[in-house]
Amino acid sequence: MDVYEKSLKKHYEWAGKYEIALRAPLNTLDDLALCYTPGVSRACTEIAADKSKSFALTRRHNTVAVVTDGTAVLGLGDIGPEAALPVMEGKCALFKAFADIDATPICLDTKDPDEIVKIVTALSKTYGGINLEDISAPRCFDIERRLIDSCEIPIFHDDQHGTAIVAGAALINALRVVNKRISDVRIVINGAGSAGIAIAKFFLALGAGDVTCVDKCGVLVRDEAYQNPAHNEIAQITNKACIRGTLKDAIAGADVFLGVSAPKIVTKDMIASMACKPIVFPLANPIPEITRDEAIAAGAAVVGTGASNQPNQINNVLIFPGLFRGALDARARVITAEMKLAAAYALAGLVADGELNADYILPNPLDKRVAKTVAQAVAKEAKKQL
Repeated sequence: MDVYEKSLKKHYEWAGKYEIALRAPLNTLDDLALCYTPGVSRACTEIAADKSKSFALTRRHNTVAVVTDGTAVLGLGDIGPEAALPVMEGKCALFKAFADIDATPICLDTKDPDEIVKIVTALSKTYGGINLEDISAPRCFDIERRLIDSCEIPIFHDDQHGTAIVAGAALINALRVVNKRISDVRIVINGAGSAGIAIAKFFLALGAGDVTCVDKCGVLVRDEAYQNPAHNEIAQITNKACIRGTLKDAIAGADVFLGVSAPKIVTKDMIASMACKPIVFPLANPIPEITRDEAIAAGAAVVGTGASNQPNQINNVLIFPGLFRGALDARARVITAEMKLAAAYALAGLVADGELNADYILPNPLDKRVAKTVAQAVAKEAKKQL
């Protein structure tokens, strides 16, 4: 039985991956009076006089909503809100297991960005943060931007920024392995969707000298007009050399390749055409752009993938629990660029010089130091901006 069949069997057994637990005792009539009526009314009037006390008098301070419309679930695409629920439950389980955050899935039966923004804004007074998940591009950019403007709690699209932060940490340490400076390298990103564009922007924020993005339409160039406005935007700040053509043209001579695209589209010859000691991050799941073994055989010095059964797993779980823990602890209203950078450097810093090697550039996702370390760095940075 493979992992898919085993997982399906367990899902039937679990019938859901989380449940609600009581914090207040309900054993006596006095308990009932304190937890509910009439006593609860005093907490209500306290919050009515000062709405910020909802964080002190309720579980709001430790809750996150995991929100999706089911349009871009894993590699399965637009499968709808019901089919997205197992993934959202899994995300909630990770929040609890790694950062002790109470998260709830909200799977919306609408694809209308206006309606999504309206619903999530209306729900936001119940939660301490909103994690947007598996919403297709380019709609996800607009939805996140508008929710940041309309809500008073952190809004974070993990497919974009969680992926970008953990990839950034992986790049920081991979460059340490090959002894290259980020300002000197040329990076190629294949797949200019939500994750690819966010990664490109984050690499530039880290100080990358040159990033080139490639999508189905070819290499993105600033003087071309694209139907996707996000492609037009990212083309203006990438591809300094104005390379044209296909992935094969872009990857030749590059120091770093990162894929968030499609399976088996990178060949060994492409890797061999890269610069000396190339870094290769093929992150398409479950089948990568090129396998780890093929990339190494073609000359890759460091390889990171999305697979949990291989070294250097580049996995969002290394970031989002700790990042939200830090944001909630600091009562941050937004997750800033500085907080994201702090998270990346904190994660990268968990790999000591004596431990760092081509097969160990990121800590294990089960390493209990990860969420705590990321949370502390994020909270510290958030408090600077209060």
